[in-house]
Amino acid sequence: MNKKGLAILMRTRMRPNNDLTKLSLSPLPNRMQSNPQESSGRVMEHSSDDAVKRLDFSGNAERDFDIVRGWMHSAISMKEMEGLDAVLNDFSKGYFSLSLDNRRKLLRLLAKEYDFNRTQVRALMKQYLGLELPSGDNAQSAGQQDDTPLSAFYHLERNLRHALKPTYEVLFERLNTHPGGLGFLSILRADILSILEEENTASLRALDTYLKEKLSMWLSPAVLELHQITWDDPASLLEKIVAYEAVHPISNLIDLKRRLGVGRRCFGYLHPAIPGEPLIFIEVALLKNVAQTVQEVLWDDPPIPESEATCALFYSISSTKPGLSGINLGKFLIKRVITLVKRDMPFISTFATLSPIPGFMQWLLSKLASQSNLDEVEVATRTPGDESVSTFWENILEPEEERLLIESSEDFVTGKNGMEIMFKLLTLSNHEWISSTKLLSALKRPLMRLCARYLVEEKKRGKALDSVANFHLQNGAIDPSKASFKVEASW
Repeated sequence: MNKKGLAILMRTRMRPNNDLTKLSLSPLPNRMQSNPQESSGRVMEHSSDDAVKRLDFSGNAERDFDIVRGWMHSAISMKEMEGLDAVLNDFSKGYFSLSLDNRRKLLRLLAKEYDFNRTQVRALMKQYLGLELPSGDNAQSAGQQDDTPLSAFYHLERNLRHALKPTYEVLFERLNTHPGGLGFLSILRADILSILEEENTASLRALDTYLKEKLSMWLSPAVLELHQITWDDPASLLEKIVAYEAVHPISNLIDLKRRLGVGRRCFGYLHPAIPGEPLIFIEVALLKNVAQTVQEVLWDDPPIPESEATCALFYSISSTKPGLSGINLGKFLIKRVITLVKRDMPFISTFATLSPIPGFMQWLLSKLASQSNLDEVEVATRTPGDESVSTFWENILEPEEERLLIESSEDFVTGKNGMEIMFKLLTLSNHEWISSTKLLSALKRPLMRLCARYLVEEKKRGKALDSVANFHLQNGAIDPSKASFKVEASW
């Protein structure tokens, strides 16, 4: 093993479980994928004892909170720029030393006490509504020659725009220009999102929305560097690829080297203010044809010569910053990578995604269970001679599908109808049914059809119910000129 491989291996093994996220209340992205219910309540711990000593913390939680609150206020209210960097340093380091409760308390305070002045806004609006627009011929001639009659409007509109800016904007703007400040802002937003999961208050929502808009502007693709990640990159960067891979975990150094080697590409967006750490990265496989399963991609050893490839398959995309949630860097990254691959490898003619469908089984089992329960209630409450069917009841299986399923499942489970049988089969702990060719054949058609329904028809607020499908569809995956959208139904 070379020195780089050893460095990655040792740092990954020696790193404490929560160390990678010690700067945020939010858990590591791939842990969220594996068990969001469990990890949402976990919190990072800041272990920089030296920083605490330098900041002369007392160990008294209330007093320490007041100190950090004072630094935050100074960072917002200082008129002179001299000494501002020191205050911002103290505030960011002090923030990490606070307990979870005190961080939440500080963010609530920031949201409420440093919002804009609504009394001032109301007064300006009253003045604005009291102005009269020029009318008739005077208005037309004024618009052509002179805007003096509208000068009062321009003046009040300028004042309104200024008054509608929350005071915490000053903190965000100053941190953005401070070394390390942009990364700190993404951590603050991750903490805000963590709080919003438990208490969806209007002031915190407004704080989150405003910070999200600022981050979206500061992280514009125009200022991001598209970097091809290779084995020649520093071990510290490759370590982050291993740590933050959220779709298909990297099992060992051989796996990592394979994903960065021949027939594979890995690209990431880097920002000058957060050096050496990709904000988001995507993995691409160069293949002869679109793969049918992700195992073909992950276990393709050795890969085909790149000159024989006709397809670029995007099989994993991961964000390293929970605080950038909702900022669609992935959309721009995919488009930039497609443009780059087309330029460098004109023989690639097909661009596709091979993605998991994380919500399908949960949706299907919920659908099957609810219909089964509804059927039981209908039977129990139906009066003799009443053959009517509830408007809420739906047999999601077609007659031929149900017949084949009932016939094929006799050796495994029994049930009143095909939906009950399907539910029992899919929830068997030993998964014995996967060894039956006959049963697999009977299940394939309804599962593929219902999966297509789940992806295409099931919506939430006008968007695809499945988060992965929604991501790809929003990125133009239904447009053949941009990409083809392929899903992998894992049972």
